[in-house]
Parts: sequence; structure tokens; C-alpha cells
Amino acid sequence: MLEFALVLATLLVVGLLGLLTTILTPQLMTEVGLWTLIVGLVAGIPTGFWYHVMLYRLLAKKTAVPVGWWWSPADFHQQLARDEVALIKPWFMLGGVGFMLCLAGGLAAMAGLLLTG
Repeated sequence: MLEFALVLATLLVVGLLGLLTTILTPQLMTEVGLWTLIVGLVAGIPTGFWYHVMLYRLLAKKTAVPVGWWWSPADFHQQLARDEVALIKPWFMLGGVGFMLCLAGGLAAMAGLLLTG
């Protein structure tokens, strides 16, 4: 059932992208991409930063935090209690959403610029 849903979602996204290419001009795609990138940066940088600060503070109370821990901070969630994870999870999710918006906006802006030239 999950595979069917994934295939259906993929076909829907491909169809919508095909439809959007007839509606969006390259200039509009570039503009929307840049605005999405800006929103992603404005949302993702502060929330991601605060997530890392909170995670460091929680980990430092329990043990010495290893060097380079920020490269894979989600690996350290298992060392936290449920209430501590509940404290950092909103910031973790918001930072991830901001990152995904940055990726999508950057790709859309690049695609628009490539189609313009």
C-alpha cells in the first residue's frame, strides 16, 4: 500500500510540475525560487541555531560533548530523556523545514535562470 501511495504521489508531482511549466515563466520561477530561498533562510538559520544551542546545553549536563557533534546532531537524541527531546523537537523540525525551503527555492531559482538563458 505504501508503494502505491509513493508511486501515486510521484506521478502527481510530475504532473503538477508539467502543468507548472506551462504557467510559470522562467522569470517568475526565478523570483518565486529566490523568495522561497529567503523565507527558508529566515526560518531555518535562527531555528537551526537555537536547536543546536539547546541540544548542546542538554548534552553538556550529562556528558562531555564530542568535537564535531554538530555534523550529525540527531544521533545524540537517543541520549536524551523524552521530555528533553520534546523541548528540542520543534526547533529540530523548523530548522529542517527551513533547510528544505532553501533547497527547493535554490533549485527553482537556478532552473529559472537556466531556462532564461
